[in-house]
Amino acid sequence: MDSMTALDQATSRYQQTEAAHEEARAGAIAAVVAALKAGERPTDVTEHSPFTAAYVRRIARDNGIEGAKRGPKPAGGTTP
Repeated sequence: MDSMTALDQATSRYQQTEAAHEEARAGAIAAVVAALKAGERPTDVTEHSPFTAAYVRRIARDNGIEGAKRGPKPAGGTTP
């Protein structure tokens, strides 16, 4: 096999795996969104995903999922 044929074949394999990777990435993002919408903690979602905490937060923002409000939680689990 000549070098250009080898290069063509390697390029083809690269492009095929790149498409599969993008499909898997889209699936992982959809699963992150579903988990966050189901009320899972972002920390737990991050631990179970291939993404960083910053990227999970970005996915949440991009999908209209708001983070918990900062500050102390009310005693007894009720709001005043």
